[in-house]
Amino acid sequence: MSEEKPGMNTPNSQEDDVQQPEEAAGEATGSNNGMKKKTSQKKQRSRRISQPARNIVGCRISHGWKEGNGPITQWKGTVLDQVPINPSLYLVKYDGIDCVYGLELHEDERVLSLTIMSEKVTSSQVSDAHLANTIIGKAVEHLFEGEHGSKDEWRGMVLAQAPIMSAWFYITYEKDPVLYMYQLLDDYKEGDLRIMPEASESALTDRELGVVVDGLIGKHVEYTKEDGSKRIGMVIHQVEAKPSVYFIKFDDDFHIYVYDLVKKT
Repeated sequence: MSEEKPGMNTPNSQEDDVQQPEEAAGEATGSNNGMKKKTSQKKQRSRRISQPARNIVGCRISHGWKEGNGPITQWKGTVLDQVPINPSLYLVKYDGIDCVYGLELHEDERVLSLTIMSEKVTSSQVSDAHLANTIIGKAVEHLFEGEHGSKDEWRGMVLAQAPIMSAWFYITYEKDPVLYMYQLLDDYKEGDLRIMPEASESALTDRELGVVVDGLIGKHVEYTKEDGSKRIGMVIHQVEAKPSVYFIKFDDDFHIYVYDLVKKT
């Protein structure tokens, strides 16, 4: 997979509409902006062998990655989850990377010499269960250190506790609708994460503001970019704390994208 320099990244590929051409209905609203990272890099993968019977979720892995004629790079990480709707697809947190990646570890030809480094890692525990429950599903402002020691503010939403590494949390941002994970309780206690006031929390839920489209897991979606070209992907997960929000894995990308799929009324 290709690497990027640490720091914030604002990809330009995410500023159009996601449409569900088959049974899936609705359109992307509100999650399609920009995202940030503290010390992130982006990567991709290289090739692999036949699928083994063993369950590798929770295991530490290492492998090479070769993209086209580029050099082979080495990666280590933890397998967080296996996607039920597509069991060949795994969610992986790589060391030193803030994004979560979705890869077919046993089938992607860019993944080289996949090695299971250990048996399942011990699940980390969250330090403050009450605070964890408080921030999940909330809109937040997240501060990152920018250039010259300045603080850059990113607005986003805390989606869930990460599997396996439960002291970490899934989060996405308005300006970059990709799935990230951070130890957010530490950031909260250090003043770098603030829960935003909920506008008229008194009443309007997602289902009242629009029609939440259930039953989208496994549906194929079509994404139209600014230049008119299209990308095809699959809805792989519905966020429990925010049922209108889904994870999408596009065929041509190893990132997991996060969209609010609400059918306007």
